[in-house]
Amino acid sequence: MAVKIRLARRGRKKAATYDIVVADARAPRDGRFIEKLGTYNPNTNPATINYDGDRAFYWVMNGAQPTETVRAMLAYRGVLLRRHLQLGVTKGALTQEVADQRYQQWLSDKDAKIEAKKTGLVDTKAEARATALAAETKVKEARAAALAKKQADALAAATPAPAAEGEATEGSTETAETSAEAGA
Repeated sequence: MAVKIRLARRGRKKAATYDIVVADARAPRDGRFIEKLGTYNPNTNPATINYDGDRAFYWVMNGAQPTETVRAMLAYRGVLLRRHLQLGVTKGALTQEVADQRYQQWLSDKDAKIEAKKTGLVDTKAEARATALAAETKVKEARAAALAKKQADALAAATPAPAAEGEATEGSTETAETSAEAGA
């Protein structure tokens, strides 16, 4: 019986999540499986991989063949490195303590890289938000300045108009007086 470590699709249309499962190679993709190792969500940035590392290591050491995608995930999370180091211990190339130390060092470096990427993404998002806010503020200030100028022009145009009406009123009074004299 050929045993594979592969993905079983879950989730809704266009928002798939996957289960990482150990299954017989002849079983359908979403069908019967031997053991569920964890989950994989490619919809997040970076992709979320939750799995039982010890069980994945157990299955890889016992000959289960991961698919290409799962192989990439196991390499990303260090299971294949752990297997490589364990084979070195089995052959006598290094001791178990040295292998464990190398694995823990690699794991801590990898976790630091992942956290750096997450914080970098958050910082980039915050920077983009601040830039957008600054651009929006400039547009708002430009609109406010244009509105203030328009109101000042309207006020300036309205202020001389009453003075012109006053002059016209005086002229019309004079005209009324002249017409009254002409009629007498």
